[in-house]
Amino acid sequence: MIYRKAVREDIDAICKIITSAIAEMELHNIFQWDSVYPAKEDFLSDIENNTLFVGTADDDIAVVYAVSKEYDEQYSNGNWQYPDSDFRVIHRLCVAPKYQHKGIAGQTLAHIENELRKSRIDSVRLDVFTENPFALSLYRTHGYTEVGNANWRKGRFLLMEKHL
Repeated sequence: MIYRKAVREDIDAICKIITSAIAEMELHNIFQWDSVYPAKEDFLSDIENNTLFVGTADDDIAVVYAVSKEYDEQYSNGNWQYPDSDFRVIHRLCVAPKYQHKGIAGQTLAHIENELRKSRIDSVRLDVFTENPFALSLYRTHGYTEVGNANWRKGRFLLMEKHL
């Protein structure tokens, strides 16, 4: 897997991945994303802010994710274990359905964490939909701990954190 910053030319491929991922999630009764979120504009904004990344396999985008300092006000619900740490937030991590069940999400988490360690970032935060057993398992398996809840349009999300 080769990781790099996403560029505007990636946007159509990214949107196709998201559309196919939404369809795949819905097959498993996971109604976390839809046509409202995440939208093309979210990814274009991430690209403009240099916070969107892709992982490629044979020049094909297999995974997309954003890492930034940005977070929603609902994050104030978290009982963060490292409140004074320099942290980053993972957003919109998505493996293209044709690459799922191959360990790419875990490999990508390890990559993100290693890159953040190199930049002397102390911890990682994220939120995960409580009705997405695949994502819950991924983050729990990789050492993320629950620190609170957030309630958004689609339901309840767990706030999670990992010290690096």
